[in-house]
Amino acid sequence: MSTTATIRLYDMLKPKLGESEARAFIQNFEESFEENFASKAHELATKGDLKVAIAESKVDVIKWMVGLWIAQMAAIVGLYLTR
Repeated sequence: MSTTATIRLYDMLKPKLGESEARAFIQNFEESFEENFASKAHELATKGDLKVAIAESKVDVIKWMVGLWIAQMAAIVGLYLTR
């Protein structure tokens, strides 16, 4: 949580809960947020993951393009030879 958001939340809770309770609430909230984020961090994609996925996609596209070119050339040659 950013410091600005923390300060705004503290300012909102302080009149309703009191100073010490608002501070304790924010600390508990931030700790649980950090724990939750840490547990989910392995699910997030990194730049390296995305680069690998893009490279694999490029290879697949190139394979399909070459296969289609070969099939197209075979069809053209087949049509030419049937005359």
